[in-house]
Amino acid sequence: MIDFGFDKLALIGAVALIVIGPEKLPRVARTVGHMVGKAQRYVADVKAEVNRSIELEELQKMKSQFETAARDVEQTVRTEVNDAASSFESNWSEVTAGLSGPSSDGSTLTEPPASYQPVRKNWRVKRSATPQWYKQRAGVRTHVQSGAARVRRFRPRAG
Repeated sequence: MIDFGFDKLALIGAVALIVIGPEKLPRVARTVGHMVGKAQRYVADVKAEVNRSIELEELQKMKSQFETAARDVEQTVRTEVNDAASSFESNWSEVTAGLSGPSSDGSTLTEPPASYQPVRKNWRVKRSATPQWYKQRAGVRTHVQSGAARVRRFRPRAG
């Protein structure tokens, strides 16, 4: 950049005062200040645009690197899974080769018996071996009843 010291600026100011005159100097100085500000903003915008384009290129490079790494990992996993599947299939065929026909003692494999299914109980109403007449006498509830229904049942009648 151009190096302007105090002495050079004072010399430029004195020449401008003589050439332009004291009446027009403030307006010219203001205009020059606006133009210098616009030039600085333009240079800052250009720098920002260059930085953005550089960052964009770097991001695109990183993106392509990640995509190639992901493709490599995918291919590696796919080959490993295929190898494991083929080895499993070969081992399975070796193990089940003798089981495909009847066994040496003449018996065949049968399906396992059905699994036990427990009886689903209704736990809302307690059931036991106690007779119904005893439950009524002792006041044991045999039917599920909401709170509102219970209040209605035992509310005294208006008379």
